[in-house]
Amino acid sequence: MSDVAEAGTDIGQLDIVRVMAALPHRYPMLLVDRVESLVPDQRIVAIKAVSMNEEFFQGHFPGRPIMPGVLQVEALAQAAGVLAVESLGLAGSGKLVYFMSIDGVKFRKPVEPGVLLRLEVEFVQKRSRICKFAGKAYLGDELATECEFTAMIADPPSA
Repeated sequence: MSDVAEAGTDIGQLDIVRVMAALPHRYPMLLVDRVESLVPDQRIVAIKAVSMNEEFFQGHFPGRPIMPGVLQVEALAQAAGVLAVESLGLAGSGKLVYFMSIDGVKFRKPVEPGVLLRLEVEFVQKRSRICKFAGKAYLGDELATECEFTAMIADPPSA
């Protein structure tokens, strides 16, 4: 299989090694554990295994651990980053995917430890450097979080 599949062809699952090749994030900020399905130029379905061992649960909230909403949105954005990198053939290029805006965020259900958070992201619009996405995070069949966001593909900042 080539590194960049044709649009409309599901390239299937990506393990954590391939996810880490697409994203610069590392523990504790890497929030995508695997990819279940990726159709270049269209959509991605990824998984975040939410564990009680996550550092943020120590303070959010003691006695009632809930994954912060901003991290749910970040997980969706990271899934979008994998989709963009794989779709545009940017793996290993050093290019980064930066958040530009987040719109219409709605938190529908608390995300607690011990669940698999399914991240579904679709391209809404794609240009050479700017991409718009729609994302939804699910707990089983129940919608937990939804939003739209825009990202820019750019070189990393100079050292």
